[in-house]
Amino acid sequence: IPKPGMQNKYATAEKLRYIYQMPHESDAGHPLPGPIDHSDCTGHGESLDRVKLTPARQALLDILCDEGKPLGAYDLIERMAARNGKRPAPISIYRVLDYLVENGLAHRLSSRNAFLACAHHHDAGEPLAFLICDQCGGVSEQTSPALGAALNALANDASFKRRMQIIELTGLCAACSKG
Repeated sequence: IPKPGMQNKYATAEKLRYIYQMPHESDAGHPLPGPIDHSDCTGHGESLDRVKLTPARQALLDILCDEGKPLGAYDLIERMAARNGKRPAPISIYRVLDYLVENGLAHRLSSRNAFLACAHHHDAGEPLAFLICDQCGGVSEQTSPALGAALNALANDASFKRRMQIIELTGLCAACSKG
């Protein structure tokens, strides 16, 4: 039973667990990768139920989950304004995005300066590869033990202490490469 005043947090955690089981379509009209089961998701090792989702954090996370594609900060401002009639300041959006990224609930795509909800169960130190379709804009989040081992070896050989391990690959997804 949720604690009083915490219903929204639990609703969002539940929504995150199942949002990617619903089919999403890209702007090109073909389904995006899915379904992804969020029933055992953690935000960098923390239980989703332990992440503090304020109303602003919840609203932004809901938008990212509902869209199912990367969005820039100003796109998020427009969607927040459309939802509640108030236009949040960019600094407020960036603070919320920082929190969601730090807690493993969202990722930042540097090449697009955009954010998307985490669609994959992974540990905080696990390297991520985002496969970004140039045609439809679809993004597939992937991990690989072999990639992790190769990056560990590369960093160790250079006596380099890694902080982030995110790789962005651009090209055509399977659906776009067929058409």
